[in-house]
Amino acid sequence: MNTRTIRRSLLSAGLLVVLAIPFQASAGSQTANLSVQSNITANCTISTSILQFGAYDPIFANASSPLGGTGGITTTCTTGSAPVITLGQGLHSATGSTGAVPLRQMQNGSSNMSYGLFQDTNHTIVWGDTTGTAPGSVAGTGVAQNFTVYGQIPAGQNLPSGTYNDTVVATVTF
Repeated sequence: MNTRTIRRSLLSAGLLVVLAIPFQASAGSQTANLSVQSNITANCTISTSILQFGAYDPIFANASSPLGGTGGITTTCTTGSAPVITLGQGLHSATGSTGAVPLRQMQNGSSNMSYGLFQDTNHTIVWGDTTGTAPGSVAGTGVAQNFTVYGQIPAGQNLPSGTYNDTVVATVTF
């Protein structure tokens, strides 16, 4: 026998073996539901931009007029959350300061310069460290929201020259 004949014989035998195996039909089927689940938890981010008052002139410009400035807060909160943004009393708050009525001060050595932080351009709605002194129209939307912090240094603070600073903690609670 030559190689060609052997190959044909093996191929034919293999085909017969395959045809000889009986086809088995399915006996039935069953189904089950696969539950799929995920949880989204409320979350927020918060960032700030500096509130820069600029130069305060206690002799002329600010002897009888306050000095204003603005800073910013940006939050991004989960859609449907109800965030509350509060501002702490600052590192150098005056004696008697509270979360609801913060008496904020910037400091330069042993000298303190009073200032306020507000929710409005008229400087009438204090922005404090309690729910009642935080902006009421904040809603989680899933996109960044910007808030302006309006600052004011009262007039007539005759203090030594120098740079006055404070740090206020901005908190978003959700």
